[in-house]
Order: sequence, then C-alpha cells, then structure tokens
Amino acid sequence: MKKNWQLMMVLAVSAIALVFAFGLKQPLIAQGLITVMGSIIALIMFWGMVKTIRSGNFGVDLLAITAVVATLAVGQYWAAMIVLLMLTGGDALESYAATKASSELKQLLENAPTTAHRMVDGHVEDVEVEAVQVGETILVKPQEVVPVDGTVLAGESLVDEASLTGESKPVAKNAGSDIMSGTVNGDAALTVKVTQRAEDSQYQGIIKLVKESEARPAHFVRMADRYAVPFTLIAYVIAGLGWFFSGDPVRFAQVLVVASPCPLILAAPIAMVSGMSRNSRNGIIVKSGTTLEKLSDAKTFAFDKTGTVTRGI
Repeated sequence: MKKNWQLMMVLAVSAIALVFAFGLKQPLIAQGLITVMGSIIALIMFWGMVKTIRSGNFGVDLLAITAVVATLAVGQYWAAMIVLLMLTGGDALESYAATKASSELKQLLENAPTTAHRMVDGHVEDVEVEAVQVGETILVKPQEVVPVDGTVLAGESLVDEASLTGESKPVAKNAGSDIMSGTVNGDAALTVKVTQRAEDSQYQGIIKLVKESEARPAHFVRMADRYAVPFTLIAYVIAGLGWFFSGDPVRFAQVLVVASPCPLILAAPIAMVSGMSRNSRNGIIVKSGTTLEKLSDAKTFAFDKTGTVTRGI
C-alpha cells in the first residue's frame, strides 16, 4: 500500500518513544523522536494537501495536520502522536481500499480468454482469440472460459453466466443456444459457431468499459470532506480566540486537537473497506469507495434485460 509506510513509521517511533519515556525515564529523547517524526510526516501530508487544494478540493485532514504542528510546537508531543496515528491510519485504510478495488479490476482483466480452439477440417488448433473470425467453428472444452460470442452447434452443457448476467445457477446450453464470451463452460465440450469477433464480444465489451472508467476516474468528494471548509474555518477562529483571551498558545493547540475530526478521518475509509469487501464477497466489483458513497444520492436505477437482479430458482 502506498501510504502504509507512514503508519508503520508512526507505530515504530511511538513504540520506541514509549520505551524511552516510561522505561528508561528519558522523556526528552521521546519528545525529540516524536517531534522529528511528526514534523516529517506533517510536512509530507501538508504538501499533499496543497496539491489537493490546487486541484479544487479541500479535506478534513488539514485541520488534523495543523493540530499536529501546534501540539508539537507547544511540547504536547503525546497528543501529536495520537492525532498522527489517526491520520496515518485513515490514509492507510483508504490506500487499502483503493488497492483492493484495483486488484479486483485487474483480476477481471487477467481472466479474459487469450486462446481459442479453432476447428479446421476436423482438426483442432490453438490460435490467438483475436485470430478467430465470424463464421468459424471453435471447440469449448469443459471448465473453460468461452472466448467469443457464438451459437452452439453440437453438445449439451451447463454454462455459468454469473459473471455477466448475475444468474445464480448454471444455464443449460444445447444446439441452437446462444453463448456469450466470458461465461464458464460446465462439464461437457461444446462446438460453437462464432458470431462475433473477440473485440466485439460481451466480455471484451466489459473489459473496454473497465479500462475507460480507470482512464477517467470519478471526481466525487468524500462525504467527510463536504463540510471541511466551514468546519475548519470555525475551528481556527475558536482556537485563535482561545489563545487571544487566555494568552496561552497551548489553548490554541488544545482546541485544534479537540476539533480534529479523527472519527470522520477513520470512519470514512473503514466504511469504504467494509462496503467494498462485502460487495466483493457477493461477486460485485466496485471501482472505488466514492462510487459507494454516490449511490446514496441515486434516486433511479436502470437495469438491462439480462436478469441481473433476478433470483435463480
């Protein structure tokens, strides 16, 4: 995971600092370790936040980063460590969710059939799936993925169409039945007449859509970030007033720590991971966590005629 190293660094330095502070009675060394580590990570995160703001977005992380800097500046290094754990933990979870979605999409692409068994004059030859032409005859062996769309000429088998239609039970195929690429043949071989070239087949169409969606990432905003601007500004004002009236800079840091939306920072990625994992177990591939959040705003859903939402009986 891209941001996992930050969480590992915080955990490692925190453990060492605890040993120095409470085991070896060296609080100054513990403070120095956390201050150096916190400054480095806060600087890295701040630079990432600057790039995010330049792109027109604004997140709740900025308030937490400011809280880290403020607590380190006034010597409240344990408070800084806790906020850093929340920040890096949330980033690591978000990175995990993105990696999980990417791996599932990659698996979909890797499962695409690459070869076909073409029948020529009674003989079977293995060819690249792109070389198969409309009107030719291919053999689909038991347990193989159907490489191209076609019509069954001979044989009877149960075909798993779940990856395309969502049908929970295998569908019987015999002479005259249409068969789609990307479906999985059962325990008997089928002789199939090709009706679509590989690039025009059902499975390749799905892969094309997946690649297009990856090339054009969604620009939805995390629900946790929608109220970031007013919340952050109000927190800064209250913190500044606390410092002004008390004359104690610690009050500024305290307000920022209390205002740091650590539950939101952690809750959003945890919800993403949970939702995407649940969908994955049910055979649903979700492009990203923001896609799940966007579903809450949907009022109308359109389904095609393949029976995706029907229940097999």
